[in-house]
Amino acid sequence: MLRQRDYSLLGKDGERAVEMGLAAADWYLSEVPRSELKSLMRRSDRIAIRDTLLWLGGLILFAGIGIALWPSIWSAPFWLAYGVLYGSAGDSRWHEAGHGTAFSTQWMNEVVYQLGSFMMMRNPTAWRWSHIRHHTDTIIVGRDPEIAVMRPPDAIRICLNLLAIPNAVQSFTRMGYHVTGRLHPEEATYVPEQEWNKVILESRIWCVIYALTIAATLWWSTLLPLMVIGLPSIYGAWHHILTGVLQHAALAEDVLDHRLNTRTFYTNPITRFVYWNMNYHVEHHMFPMVPYHALPRLHALIRDDLPEPDKSMWHAYRQVLPVLIRQLRGEDVFLVRELPDSAQPYRAELHNMI
Repeated sequence: MLRQRDYSLLGKDGERAVEMGLAAADWYLSEVPRSELKSLMRRSDRIAIRDTLLWLGGLILFAGIGIALWPSIWSAPFWLAYGVLYGSAGDSRWHEAGHGTAFSTQWMNEVVYQLGSFMMMRNPTAWRWSHIRHHTDTIIVGRDPEIAVMRPPDAIRICLNLLAIPNAVQSFTRMGYHVTGRLHPEEATYVPEQEWNKVILESRIWCVIYALTIAATLWWSTLLPLMVIGLPSIYGAWHHILTGVLQHAALAEDVLDHRLNTRTFYTNPITRFVYWNMNYHVEHHMFPMVPYHALPRLHALIRDDLPEPDKSMWHAYRQVLPVLIRQLRGEDVFLVRELPDSAQPYRAELHNMI
């Protein structure tokens, strides 16, 4: 029988995780020669600028065609493409720039981070600290604020998030806290107090931008301003939800080995561009300071120590969906990824469920 867990950062499971030594603990790392790791961690303005210009160029091109063809139905494919680059590629851009690894020039990381955060309706400062906690306590119940698929899974919420509806509600709820000079109680557990004024200022600036966009929509009696700013966070979210669910869904909780709670899968070049190679997610969690463009090299270097990657997104979902359905029925099940003979074994003393 599936035990009901408290995923709140203010509940008993968080206290339990601290008592068990699961908070801010030491994680398993695959062996990488120091010289190789130093090479892999090298950042590149050239590569990141190229990929960022392709991304921004695509945004401008598809929005321009969409506006030119508006309100014809022929504009729909171009808005769909714009939405994916805005509401899904924006997710991987804030993520990688937030790690400070995309560019070697730090201000470039900060510009892309701020832009991507706005596109995803995620407060830049609050999410910077949220993501630090996610990496420190990955899928530790009561500690990780970014667990997307809980047990039992909320199937309705996951489906609605294909249009980012729950995410948008949460984002505007949190923004409501911020503009009135407060932080949500959960945010206050991981955002340092000296950063609170920054969170509040950023949200107030965003509110002005959204207010001006809505005013332009009403003044010109057209949805076009909202099609460019705001709505693509919703109608373009489906890609980042489909990829994001696969990062950790149906895998183990409360373990200290990313090979157990994180998934790598292979995919096509377009998805890899939108996702900025985050399909190599075990590798990213083990070595978060390796830039996105070096993750395929890192994967080739340590793949003999990792579970076999899923061959595609569809292959991954064929493994995930049956487990989620069983969890919905109340069964306490999850996937344990098998390791190749060449891998270091899981540390059984840290993973009582294996």
